[in-house]
Amino acid sequence: MDERIKVYDEKMQKALDHLYQDYTTIRAGRANPHVLDKIRVDYYGTPTPIQQVGNISVPEARMLQIAPWEKSLIKEIEKAIMASDVGITPSNDGSVIRLVFPELTEERRKDLSKEVKKKGEDAKVAVRNIRRDGNDALKKLGKTEDVSEDQVKDLEDALQKMTDKYIKDVDKAIEEKTKEIMTV
Repeated sequence: MDERIKVYDEKMQKALDHLYQDYTTIRAGRANPHVLDKIRVDYYGTPTPIQQVGNISVPEARMLQIAPWEKSLIKEIEKAIMASDVGITPSNDGSVIRLVFPELTEERRKDLSKEVKKKGEDAKVAVRNIRRDGNDALKKLGKTEDVSEDQVKDLEDALQKMTDKYIKDVDKAIEEKTKEIMTV
């Protein structure tokens, strides 16, 4: 791969990775510890990820269990979960916090699949914007440096092929996540 378009490949990969990261936070009826990734707990005045203040386990298919390293953090963890957009009310028995994921209704599944498609479309827009920036840079390159029109055209074709590959990857991710959500 030409060094001049390698930077755009890396940017497109980051856009795809961001989409995958977003998809891990969408819950599909099963307990997934990643739904807690964005939640921060006030730990002695410092916003700290839940994973750093306790042990998260999945004892059952639809339950997450959080065992804080310090018992005094139970209230703080509950408060952080309640303030987040997870949409699950935590319960505790004095030593661990449990999050029980309810079965998703058909309507909720459809809403989630719409959200999946929207995030996917946003990722496609990001990839296409990167392509546009790359094409602009390549056109300038053809005017300023000793690069022939044919070389610029070849680089633009390579950039388009790269874009097509990432768009296909985004479509595949949308399809897989939608299938996961719609499976009862």
